[in-house]
Amino acid sequence: MELTGKAVGASLDFDTNRFRITFEVNENDIVKAEYDKLKSYDKLKIKAVKYTQRRSLDANAYFHALVGKIADALTISKAKAKNVLICKYGQPQLLPDGSIMVYKTNAPEDFMWEQESIHAIPVKYEEKATFYKIYRGSHTYDTKEMSVLIDGTVADAKELGIETDTPAEIAEMKERWGI
Repeated sequence: MELTGKAVGASLDFDTNRFRITFEVNENDIVKAEYDKLKSYDKLKIKAVKYTQRRSLDANAYFHALVGKIADALTISKAKAKNVLICKYGQPQLLPDGSIMVYKTNAPEDFMWEQESIHAIPVKYEEKATFYKIYRGSHTYDTKEMSVLIDGTVADAKELGIETDTPAEIAEMKERWGI
């Protein structure tokens, strides 16, 4: 069960010496339907994180359509075009301590640009290895992050003479995305 809401209280149970956190949730119907099943479990995995609005599938589809057109215009693979755009306008992958993930490998740059599962840009060279700054995949972006990626991608497409949606159409799309 995944819900939205906010934390409204915390108290210490002196009998068990454990905290109880109280949430106010927005999805009453889900709670009504699922609570009895949840309370029957001896142990639950609980995760509460800041809410971010997920980007629209339309946004991701539009980004990938532009990636294909840019790849064709530059006569490069779609994988490389996507990696270039994500490394230019995307979001870095952060480690648990908040630092940016850097990956050291002996893989050649041409090989790394063609990878579908990792988005990496070289930042430092050593004799037998290259250090790459790693970026998150667009499927993890919230609406604001996706908006930045689309705006940059649209700008690059226009520089290449690629027809894009009009500013009004893009504004309408962003409105649908909730930006």
